[in-house]
Amino acid sequence: MTAFSILKPKKVLFIATRQIGDVLVTTPLISKARELWPDAEFHFLGYRGKLDMLKGNPDIAQTIETSDRPRLGEYLSLFFRLFQRYDLAVVTQPSDRAYIYGLVAAHQRVGVLGGHPQGFSQQDKAKSSKSDKQNAWKKAICLHTVDVDYFAQHVITEKLRLLGAFYRNPQDLFSKPISVTAPAGDPITPSIAAQLLSPYIVVHPGPLTAYKRWPLSYWQTLLTWIVQQGYQVVLSASPAKQDLQLNHDILSLLDEETRKNAIDTTGLLTIPQAGTLIRGAVAYVGVDTSITHLAAACNTPTIALFGPTPPTNFGPWPNGFIGDQPYQLRAHTQTVGNVTILQGPGECVPCRKAGCEDRASSKSECLDQLEPIQVIEALQSATNK
Repeated sequence: MTAFSILKPKKVLFIATRQIGDVLVTTPLISKARELWPDAEFHFLGYRGKLDMLKGNPDIAQTIETSDRPRLGEYLSLFFRLFQRYDLAVVTQPSDRAYIYGLVAAHQRVGVLGGHPQGFSQQDKAKSSKSDKQNAWKKAICLHTVDVDYFAQHVITEKLRLLGAFYRNPQDLFSKPISVTAPAGDPITPSIAAQLLSPYIVVHPGPLTAYKRWPLSYWQTLLTWIVQQGYQVVLSASPAKQDLQLNHDILSLLDEETRKNAIDTTGLLTIPQAGTLIRGAVAYVGVDTSITHLAAACNTPTIALFGPTPPTNFGPWPNGFIGDQPYQLRAHTQTVGNVTILQGPGECVPCRKAGCEDRASSKSECLDQLEPIQVIEALQSATNK
C-alpha cells in the first residue's frame, strides 16, 4: 500500500500521449486534482492535434503539444522546455516515452503501469512476467503507481486512483459525483447549421479500427427507422479516409426519402463544433470510439455499440455517477444515467481482442449479431418514442 503523501505541488504536469479519447478521460482526474490543490498551476502535455478535448477547460493553464514521432531536435527542445519545471508529473499512459517526459519534467511522479491481461495459458503468464520486468524502473521513479486492469477497472477509475497517495482514505475519491468535462463548444459551420432541423439524432458509425464496425445494412435499417419517426439524421465522422468511405457507403444504401432527411458532416467539424452539434441532439448513436465518450460528456442520451471492448474498462462514463464502476462486464443492454451500452451475444463477449481474428482489419461476430432492433429499442427508450 502506498504511503500517504503530504506533497502540495505548485505546478503539475498531466501527460497523455495518445488519442483524443485518452485525453478526454483525464478530465475527472484534473477536476479532482483541482479540489486537492486549488492554488496549483496545471499544464497538459499531449500529441499535436489531440488536445481539442481540453478546449476551454478551466483547470488547465497551458497545453504543450509534441509530435507522436518527434525527431531529435524536437525532443531536445521539449526536454529543455520541461526540465524540472514541475513539482509533480501525472503520467496517465503506461508508455516508456510518457514516463521519460515525466522524469525530465518533474521532481515527483505518479503513473499508470501497463501490463498484459492476466490469463491461464503459459503464453499469457510469460507476457505478464515480461510486463512486470518492464515496469520495474517506472515503479522506482514514482511515489505512487496504478496497475491497469483491462476487464474489471474502468479507465476513469484508473486515472483517479493516481491521486490515491494524496488521500488518507483513497476510496474518498469515489464518494462524490464524478463527471467528464466536455470541451467548450464552437459555432457550427454555417453551411451545416443552415441544414439542421430539430429534432435530430447524431449518428457516428466510424471507429478507428475495422473490428469495431457495425454492418452496413444495419445502419441502413436504423437510419430508415429514425427518419420514419420524424427525426433528421446527422451523420458524423472524422476526416480519415476510411470514415469518409464508410459514411458514403451508408448513404448510398438509403432510399430517396431517408437520404433527403440525412445530413453528412463527415470531416467538416472540429471537436468543439462536434460537441455543439451533439448538445443540440435528441440522442446520439455511435460505436466504441472517442466521439461516443464526447456525447456522454455532453449529457446527451448516448447509445454505444460495444463489441470486443469491455464496458467495465472503457464504457462512456455516465456523468454524475458516484462510485468506481458504472457497468457490468456483460449485459445485452445496460443503462446508467444518460448512457446505454449494447453488446452482442456470445460467451466470449467481451474478449478484448482485435476482433475474432485478433487483428485490426478483422470482423467481430458479436457486432454482426447485435441486431438493429436492439438499437431501435434503446433509442425508443431514450427518446420516449
